[in-house]
Amino acid sequence: MSSTKPILGIIGGGQLGSMLCQAAKNLDIKTTILTDDKQAPAQNFCDEFIYSEYSNTENIEQFARSCDFITFEFENIPFEILEKISSIQQVRPDPRINKVVQNRFTEKNFLKTLDIATTSYAFIKSKNDVEKNKDLLPGILKTCTLGYDGKGQFVIQTMQDVKEDWCFTADYILEKFINLKQEISIVITRYQNGDLSIFEPIENVHKDQILNTSTIPANISEELFNKAQNIAKTIAEKLKYVGTMCVEFFIDKDNNLYVNEIAPRVHNSGHLTINAFNVSQFENHIRAVCNLEKIELKKKSNAQMINIIGDEINNYRGKSFNPNEYFFDYLKKEVKDKRKMGHITILK
Repeated sequence: MSSTKPILGIIGGGQLGSMLCQAAKNLDIKTTILTDDKQAPAQNFCDEFIYSEYSNTENIEQFARSCDFITFEFENIPFEILEKISSIQQVRPDPRINKVVQNRFTEKNFLKTLDIATTSYAFIKSKNDVEKNKDLLPGILKTCTLGYDGKGQFVIQTMQDVKEDWCFTADYILEKFINLKQEISIVITRYQNGDLSIFEPIENVHKDQILNTSTIPANISEELFNKAQNIAKTIAEKLKYVGTMCVEFFIDKDNNLYVNEIAPRVHNSGHLTINAFNVSQFENHIRAVCNLEKIELKKKSNAQMINIIGDEINNYRGKSFNPNEYFFDYLKKEVKDKRKMGHITILK
């Protein structure tokens, strides 16, 4: 344990980990990254970097004992690993929450118990299951676990789209399409004493199933504004969540609100909070996890965040920016198609 500056351990070393490290530094907190990715960009921002397979018990235990607080930057870490670490040093948010939200089917069942609307859905294990639930077509077939930015997702308009050679080797969920009008998200932080810090709704636009832009203010009614915030509060409180999380919503043409999914971590759509508010989603998360005082949110500006994908990054590196433009390079060593390489936030 540190006798001077506290040490925050972060499991995962992607761009979310990088931005958590930057926020921690501003709070005079040291960071240690644990990741199974040798090229992880967060090594450019942390105080200590541990590259290890998550199955390496010795390294996992050493990491846990060296930290005063521990969190994670992505939710698809094996539950057993988080449980092992938490037996030595408490992980926040509670890893048991991941068991609910890691699986799309259990996540929707959880929301159903709270009387929170989601798109209609069914558990799918075979082509026959799709046939039994063809009233959900046209729809989208998703793997119950893993998958993000459109990965592990298949559009099914009719039964003819279900190919004979499809191997249902994983558990899937079939979700009925809605007449989609907009997508919004709520980024919310819950503290250990139950206090809440909640950002205004953020309007999101996707391109090729990857988040393209996030904008505040969202172009929605006051009724939807309040309803979305209240749903996010209900979820955070029911989960007894500690830290920052995001609730993603669909809005249909009739202005009905549906929860799409819960992300138990800081979120891409919340990057604009770094520049548009006095306290970012990342600082809020660290304050909650490390049991620091809550700072009341103050909005400084309207804003739009634009994701920089793949080789688009070459158009931004070395460029001059206006005073209201904030460019973030994730410093990823390899440029890949459809890979998030950075973002720019424009204050309006």
